[in-house]
Amino acid sequence: MSRRGVARGLLILVATSSSLRAQGPPSLTPPAPAAALLRPDETHLKNLRQLTFGGENAEAYWSPDGKRLIFQSRAELDGCDQAYVMEVATGEKRMVSTGRGRVTCAYFLEGGRRILYSSTHLHSPECPPRPDYSKGYVWPMYPGYDLVTADADGGSLRRLTETAGYDAEATLSPDGKTIVFTSVRDGDLEIYTMNADGTDVKRLTREPGYDGGPFFSPDGKRIVYRRDAPADEAGLLRYRDLLARGLYAPGTLEIWVMDRDGANKRQVTRLGAASFAPFFHPDGRRIVFSSNHPEPKGRNFDLCLVRDDGSGLERVTSDPTFDGFPMFSPDGKRLVFASNRGAKARGETNIFVADWVE
Repeated sequence: MSRRGVARGLLILVATSSSLRAQGPPSLTPPAPAAALLRPDETHLKNLRQLTFGGENAEAYWSPDGKRLIFQSRAELDGCDQAYVMEVATGEKRMVSTGRGRVTCAYFLEGGRRILYSSTHLHSPECPPRPDYSKGYVWPMYPGYDLVTADADGGSLRRLTETAGYDAEATLSPDGKTIVFTSVRDGDLEIYTMNADGTDVKRLTREPGYDGGPFFSPDGKRIVYRRDAPADEAGLLRYRDLLARGLYAPGTLEIWVMDRDGANKRQVTRLGAASFAPFFHPDGRRIVFSSNHPEPKGRNFDLCLVRDDGSGLERVTSDPTFDGFPMFSPDGKRLVFASNRGAKARGETNIFVADWVE
Protein backbone atom coordinates (compact mmCIF):
# COMPACT_ATOMS: atom_id res chain seq x y z
CA MET A 1 0.00 0.00 0.00
CA SER A 2 2.70 2.93 -1.32
CA ARG A 3 2.24 3.36 2.54
CA ARG A 4 2.50 5.92 5.15
CA GLY A 5 0.30 5.30 8.08
CA VAL A 6 -1.11 7.08 10.99
CA ALA A 7 1.78 8.12 13.06
CA ARG A 8 4.33 9.62 10.68
CA GLY A 9 6.93 6.97 10.05
CA LEU A 10 4.99 3.98 11.38
CA LEU A 11 1.39 3.72 10.33
CA ILE A 12 2.45 6.32 7.83
CA LEU A 13 4.76 3.73 6.47
CA VAL A 14 1.95 1.41 6.36
CA ALA A 15 0.38 1.49 3.28
CA THR A 16 0.46 0.74 -0.21
CA SER A 17 2.31 0.38 -3.35
CA SER A 18 1.34 3.85 -3.90
CA SER A 19 0.92 5.39 -0.52
CA LEU A 20 3.77 4.54 1.74
CA ARG A 21 6.38 5.13 -0.84
CA ALA A 22 10.03 5.40 -0.19
CA GLN A 23 11.74 8.69 -0.58
CA GLY A 24 14.94 10.76 -1.20
CA PRO A 25 18.49 10.31 -2.27
CA PRO A 26 19.86 7.48 -0.14
CA SER A 27 23.24 7.67 1.54
CA LEU A 28 26.31 6.44 -0.31
CA THR A 29 27.44 4.57 2.79
CA PRO A 30 28.30 1.04 1.59
CA PRO A 31 26.14 -1.90 2.66
CA ALA A 32 27.13 -3.32 6.03
CA PRO A 33 26.20 -6.36 8.13
CA ALA A 34 23.13 -5.78 10.27
CA ALA A 35 23.17 -8.96 12.33
CA ALA A 36 22.44 -7.04 15.51
CA LEU A 37 19.13 -5.90 14.01
CA LEU A 38 17.92 -9.45 13.37
CA ARG A 39 15.80 -10.76 16.23
CA PRO A 40 16.27 -14.34 17.56
CA ASP A 41 12.73 -15.40 16.66
CA GLU A 42 13.02 -14.20 13.04
CA THR A 43 14.07 -17.70 12.03
CA HIS A 44 13.11 -17.42 8.36
CA LEU A 45 15.87 -14.82 7.92
CA LYS A 46 19.65 -14.92 8.21
CA ASN A 47 22.62 -12.83 7.08
CA LEU A 48 20.63 -9.59 7.28
CA ARG A 49 22.21 -6.65 5.43
CA GLN A 50 21.18 -3.00 5.53
CA LEU A 51 21.36 -1.42 2.07
CA THR A 52 20.30 2.20 2.67
CA PHE A 53 21.19 4.51 5.53
CA GLY A 54 18.92 7.44 6.31
CA GLY A 55 15.87 9.11 4.80
CA GLU A 56 12.78 7.18 3.70
CA ASN A 57 13.41 4.26 1.38
CA ALA A 58 10.89 1.59 0.43
CA GLU A 59 9.29 -0.61 -2.22
CA ALA A 60 12.53 -2.20 -3.39
CA TYR A 61 11.98 -4.68 -6.23
CA TRP A 62 14.49 -7.07 -7.81
CA SER A 63 15.82 -7.06 -11.34
CA PRO A 64 15.30 -10.36 -13.19
CA ASP A 65 18.95 -11.35 -12.68
CA GLY A 66 18.80 -10.64 -8.94
CA LYS A 67 21.72 -8.21 -9.08
CA ARG A 68 19.89 -4.88 -8.80
CA LEU A 69 17.01 -3.29 -6.91
CA ILE A 70 14.79 -0.42 -7.98
CA PHE A 71 13.13 1.58 -5.19
CA GLN A 72 11.69 4.94 -4.13
CA SER A 73 13.59 7.26 -1.86
CA ARG A 74 13.54 10.73 -0.38
CA ALA A 75 15.72 12.37 2.22
CA GLU A 76 13.75 15.45 3.23
CA LEU A 77 10.27 15.66 4.77
CA ASP A 78 9.27 18.30 2.23
CA GLY A 79 10.90 16.50 -0.67
CA CYS A 80 9.36 14.20 -3.26
CA ASP A 81 9.91 10.51 -3.93
CA GLN A 82 12.17 9.63 -6.84
CA ALA A 83 13.23 6.26 -8.26
CA TYR A 84 16.71 4.81 -7.73
CA VAL A 85 18.52 1.70 -8.93
CA MET A 86 21.01 -0.01 -6.62
CA GLU A 87 23.68 -2.60 -7.31
CA VAL A 88 23.06 -5.08 -4.48
CA ALA A 89 26.66 -6.33 -4.30
CA THR A 90 28.26 -2.89 -3.95
CA GLY A 91 25.47 -0.63 -2.72
CA GLU A 92 26.10 1.78 -5.60
CA LYS A 93 22.95 3.83 -6.31
CA ARG A 94 21.78 6.25 -8.96
CA MET A 95 18.58 8.17 -9.57
CA VAL A 96 16.77 6.93 -12.68
CA SER A 97 13.64 9.10 -12.63
CA THR A 98 13.57 12.70 -13.86
CA GLY A 99 13.92 14.43 -10.49
CA ARG A 100 10.65 16.25 -11.18
CA GLY A 101 7.21 15.66 -9.71
CA ARG A 102 6.60 12.66 -7.46
CA VAL A 103 7.43 9.06 -8.35
CA THR A 104 5.97 5.82 -7.03
CA CYS A 105 5.97 2.08 -7.75
CA ALA A 106 9.03 1.46 -9.90
CA TYR A 107 9.68 -1.93 -11.53
CA PHE A 108 12.02 -3.53 -14.07
CA LEU A 109 10.95 -4.31 -17.64
CA GLU A 110 12.46 -6.14 -20.63
CA GLY A 111 14.80 -8.31 -18.61
CA GLY A 112 16.08 -5.29 -16.69
CA ARG A 113 16.92 -3.23 -19.78
CA ARG A 114 14.08 -0.80 -19.10
CA ILE A 115 12.17 0.42 -16.07
CA LEU A 116 8.52 1.19 -15.34
CA TYR A 117 7.22 3.71 -12.82
CA SER A 118 4.42 6.16 -12.11
CA SER A 119 5.13 9.87 -11.99
CA THR A 120 3.32 13.19 -11.72
CA HIS A 121 6.00 15.11 -13.62
CA LEU A 122 4.10 15.04 -16.93
CA HIS A 123 1.24 16.84 -15.19
CA SER A 124 3.50 19.30 -13.36
CA PRO A 125 7.25 19.43 -12.63
CA GLU A 126 6.52 20.63 -9.10
CA CYS A 127 6.29 18.33 -6.09
CA PRO A 128 2.53 17.90 -5.44
CA PRO A 129 1.33 19.15 -2.04
CA ARG A 130 0.72 16.80 0.84
CA PRO A 131 -2.95 16.31 1.76
CA ASP A 132 -4.63 18.03 4.69
CA TYR A 133 -4.71 15.56 7.62
CA SER A 134 -6.79 17.81 9.87
CA LYS A 135 -9.89 15.67 9.28
CA GLY A 136 -8.16 12.31 9.48
CA TYR A 137 -5.39 10.32 7.87
CA VAL A 138 -5.72 9.96 4.09
CA TRP A 139 -3.56 8.85 1.20
CA PRO A 140 -3.28 11.22 -1.76
CA MET A 141 -4.23 9.49 -5.01
CA TYR A 142 -2.66 12.19 -7.15
CA PRO A 143 -4.56 12.55 -10.44
CA GLY A 144 -1.29 13.51 -12.13
CA TYR A 145 0.15 10.00 -11.77
CA ASP A 146 0.73 8.31 -15.12
CA LEU A 147 2.76 5.24 -16.01
CA VAL A 148 5.98 5.73 -17.96
CA THR A 149 8.84 3.52 -19.09
CA ALA A 150 12.49 4.41 -19.61
CA ASP A 151 15.86 2.86 -20.26
CA ALA A 152 17.52 1.42 -17.16
CA ASP A 153 19.54 4.64 -16.82
CA GLY A 154 16.39 6.80 -17.04
CA GLY A 155 16.72 7.84 -20.68
CA SER A 156 14.32 7.35 -23.61
CA LEU A 157 11.25 8.12 -21.52
CA ARG A 158 7.94 6.91 -22.97
CA ARG A 159 4.44 7.53 -21.62
CA LEU A 160 2.07 4.54 -21.28
CA THR A 161 -1.10 6.09 -19.81
CA GLU A 162 -2.87 9.39 -20.47
CA THR A 163 -6.21 8.89 -18.72
CA ALA A 164 -7.48 11.44 -16.22
CA GLY A 165 -6.80 10.39 -12.64
CA TYR A 166 -4.54 8.01 -10.80
CA ASP A 167 -2.56 5.33 -12.69
CA ALA A 168 0.06 3.61 -10.50
CA GLU A 169 1.05 0.46 -8.56
CA ALA A 170 2.27 -1.29 -11.71
CA THR A 171 4.17 -4.58 -11.79
CA LEU A 172 5.02 -7.08 -14.53
CA SER A 173 4.12 -10.69 -15.31
CA PRO A 174 6.95 -13.28 -15.19
CA ASP A 175 6.89 -13.66 -18.98
CA GLY A 176 7.37 -9.89 -19.35
CA LYS A 177 4.30 -9.47 -21.55
CA THR A 178 1.66 -8.05 -19.19
CA ILE A 179 1.58 -5.08 -16.82
CA VAL A 180 -0.93 -5.16 -13.94
CA PHE A 181 -1.75 -1.85 -12.29
CA THR A 182 -4.27 0.21 -10.28
CA SER A 183 -6.31 2.99 -11.84
CA VAL A 184 -9.27 5.26 -11.10
CA ARG A 185 -10.08 5.72 -14.81
CA ASP A 186 -13.58 4.23 -14.43
CA GLY A 187 -14.44 6.10 -11.23
CA ASP A 188 -13.23 3.56 -8.67
CA LEU A 189 -9.84 2.21 -7.58
CA GLU A 190 -9.65 -0.96 -9.64
CA ILE A 191 -7.04 -3.36 -11.02
CA TYR A 192 -6.29 -3.54 -14.75
CA THR A 193 -3.88 -5.31 -17.07
CA MET A 194 -2.36 -4.15 -20.33
CA ASN A 195 0.35 -5.25 -22.71
CA ALA A 196 3.86 -4.12 -21.86
CA ASP A 197 3.59 -1.46 -24.59
CA GLY A 198 0.43 0.02 -23.04
CA THR A 199 -2.09 -1.51 -25.45
CA ASP A 200 -5.11 -3.77 -24.80
CA VAL A 201 -6.18 -2.45 -21.39
CA LYS A 202 -8.52 -4.81 -19.50
CA ARG A 203 -10.36 -4.23 -16.21
CA LEU A 204 -10.15 -7.11 -13.71
CA THR A 205 -12.03 -5.90 -10.61
CA ARG A 206 -15.47 -4.30 -10.41
CA GLU A 207 -16.53 -4.36 -6.76
CA PRO A 208 -16.88 -1.02 -4.90
CA GLY A 209 -13.86 -0.17 -2.76
CA TYR A 210 -10.12 -0.06 -3.15
CA ASP A 211 -8.40 -2.88 -5.05
CA GLY A 212 -4.66 -2.43 -5.53
CA GLY A 213 -1.06 -3.45 -4.99
CA PRO A 214 -1.19 -6.37 -7.48
CA PHE A 215 1.57 -8.90 -8.18
CA PHE A 216 1.61 -11.98 -10.40
CA SER A 217 2.26 -15.49 -9.11
CA PRO A 218 5.55 -17.15 -10.16
CA ASP A 219 3.77 -19.06 -12.95
CA GLY A 220 1.94 -15.93 -14.10
CA LYS A 221 -1.48 -17.57 -13.78
CA ARG A 222 -2.76 -15.66 -10.74
CA ILE A 223 -2.62 -12.21 -9.16
CA VAL A 224 -2.43 -11.39 -5.46
CA TYR A 225 -3.68 -7.99 -4.28
CA ARG A 226 -5.10 -6.03 -1.35
CA ARG A 227 -8.71 -5.00 -1.01
CA ASP A 228 -10.58 -2.54 1.21
CA ALA A 229 -14.34 -3.09 0.99
CA PRO A 230 -16.49 -0.40 2.70
CA ALA A 231 -18.45 -2.03 5.54
CA ASP A 232 -21.75 -0.24 4.91
CA GLU A 233 -23.50 2.38 2.79
CA ALA A 234 -22.13 5.23 4.92
CA GLY A 235 -18.61 3.89 4.47
CA LEU A 236 -19.11 3.59 0.73
CA LEU A 237 -20.41 7.17 0.48
CA ARG A 238 -17.39 8.48 2.42
CA TYR A 239 -15.03 6.44 0.25
CA ARG A 240 -16.55 7.86 -2.93
CA ASP A 241 -16.59 11.42 -1.59
CA LEU A 242 -12.89 11.26 -0.73
CA LEU A 243 -12.00 9.61 -4.02
CA ALA A 244 -13.72 12.42 -5.89
CA ARG A 245 -11.21 14.71 -4.17
CA GLY A 246 -8.25 12.46 -5.01
CA LEU A 247 -8.02 10.96 -1.51
CA TYR A 248 -8.35 7.55 0.12
CA ALA A 249 -8.73 6.85 3.86
CA PRO A 250 -7.15 3.45 4.67
CA GLY A 251 -9.55 1.04 6.32
CA THR A 252 -9.45 -2.72 6.83
CA LEU A 253 -7.28 -4.19 4.10
CA GLU A 254 -7.36 -7.91 3.36
CA ILE A 255 -5.32 -10.04 0.98
CA TRP A 256 -7.09 -11.53 -2.06
CA VAL A 257 -6.13 -13.66 -5.07
CA MET A 258 -7.67 -13.99 -8.53
CA ASP A 259 -6.86 -15.58 -11.85
CA ARG A 260 -4.83 -13.62 -14.38
CA ASP A 261 -8.01 -12.67 -16.24
CA GLY A 262 -9.87 -11.56 -13.09
CA ALA A 263 -11.86 -14.78 -12.60
CA ASN A 264 -12.12 -16.80 -9.36
CA LYS A 265 -11.60 -13.94 -6.91
CA ARG A 266 -11.04 -15.31 -3.42
CA GLN A 267 -10.33 -13.69 -0.05
CA VAL A 268 -7.21 -15.09 1.63
CA THR A 269 -6.98 -13.23 4.96
CA ARG A 270 -9.72 -12.31 7.41
CA LEU A 271 -7.63 -10.53 9.99
CA GLY A 272 -9.63 -7.31 10.34
CA ALA A 273 -6.37 -5.37 10.15
CA ALA A 274 -4.33 -3.35 7.67
CA SER A 275 -2.74 -6.13 5.61
CA PHE A 276 -0.93 -5.03 2.46
CA ALA A 277 2.08 -5.47 0.15
CA PRO A 278 1.39 -9.13 -0.67
CA PHE A 279 3.89 -11.13 -2.74
CA PHE A 280 3.86 -14.80 -3.69
CA HIS A 281 6.38 -17.18 -2.15
CA PRO A 282 8.45 -18.96 -4.83
CA ASP A 283 6.33 -22.10 -4.28
CA GLY A 284 3.31 -20.21 -5.66
CA ARG A 285 1.12 -21.40 -2.77
CA ARG A 286 2.16 -19.13 0.06
CA ILE A 287 2.01 -15.36 0.30
CA VAL A 288 4.23 -13.00 2.29
CA PHE A 289 2.69 -9.67 3.31
CA SER A 290 2.80 -6.91 5.93
CA SER A 291 0.15 -6.48 8.63
CA ASN A 292 -0.56 -4.87 11.98
CA HIS A 293 -2.44 -8.02 13.04
CA PRO A 294 -3.07 -8.92 15.86
CA GLU A 295 -3.32 -5.26 16.98
CA PRO A 296 -5.25 -3.55 14.15
CA LYS A 297 -5.08 -0.15 15.82
CA GLY A 298 -1.38 -0.47 16.60
CA ARG A 299 1.63 0.94 14.80
CA ASN A 300 3.68 -2.24 14.64
CA PHE A 301 3.68 -3.88 11.22
CA ASP A 302 5.35 -7.24 10.73
CA LEU A 303 5.90 -9.51 7.77
CA CYS A 304 3.64 -12.56 7.80
CA LEU A 305 3.35 -15.70 5.71
CA VAL A 306 0.08 -17.47 4.86
CA ARG A 307 -1.09 -20.20 2.49
CA ASP A 308 -3.25 -19.05 -0.39
CA ASP A 309 -6.28 -20.72 1.24
CA GLY A 310 -5.83 -18.57 4.37
CA SER A 311 -4.37 -21.34 6.54
CA GLY A 312 -0.95 -21.63 8.15
CA LEU A 313 -0.56 -17.99 9.18
CA GLU A 314 2.85 -17.31 10.74
CA ARG A 315 4.87 -14.25 11.64
CA VAL A 316 8.16 -13.73 9.79
CA THR A 317 9.44 -10.58 11.54
CA SER A 318 8.94 -9.31 15.07
CA ASP A 319 10.71 -5.95 15.24
CA PRO A 320 8.49 -3.59 17.30
CA THR A 321 8.39 -0.94 14.57
CA PHE A 322 7.58 -1.29 10.84
CA ASP A 323 8.47 -4.07 8.39
CA GLY A 324 6.88 -4.01 4.96
CA PHE A 325 7.13 -4.38 1.19
CA PRO A 326 8.65 -7.85 1.03
CA MET A 327 9.78 -9.39 -2.27
CA PHE A 328 11.57 -12.68 -2.91
CA SER A 329 14.56 -12.63 -5.24
CA PRO A 330 14.08 -14.34 -8.62
CA ASP A 331 15.92 -17.44 -7.39
CA GLY A 332 13.83 -17.52 -4.20
CA LYS A 333 16.89 -17.47 -1.95
CA ARG A 334 16.67 -13.90 -0.59
CA LEU A 335 14.01 -11.55 0.73
CA VAL A 336 14.20 -7.77 0.43
CA PHE A 337 12.01 -5.55 2.60
CA ALA A 338 11.73 -2.07 4.12
CA SER A 339 11.98 -1.48 7.86
CA ASN A 340 12.24 1.15 10.58
CA ARG A 341 14.53 -1.15 12.58
CA GLY A 342 17.71 0.52 13.76
CA ALA A 343 16.44 3.96 12.69
CA LYS A 344 18.54 6.90 13.84
CA ALA A 345 15.71 9.41 13.38
CA ARG A 346 11.93 9.37 13.56
CA GLY A 347 10.40 8.22 10.28
CA GLU A 348 13.65 6.79 8.92
CA THR A 349 12.97 3.74 6.78
CA ASN A 350 15.67 1.64 5.15
CA ILE A 351 16.00 -1.27 2.74
CA PHE A 352 17.21 -4.63 4.09
CA VAL A 353 17.99 -7.93 2.41
CA ALA A 354 18.35 -11.35 4.05
CA ASP A 355 18.80 -14.97 3.06
CA TRP A 356 15.53 -16.92 3.28
CA VAL A 357 15.40 -19.98 5.51
CA GLU A 358 12.59 -22.55 5.21
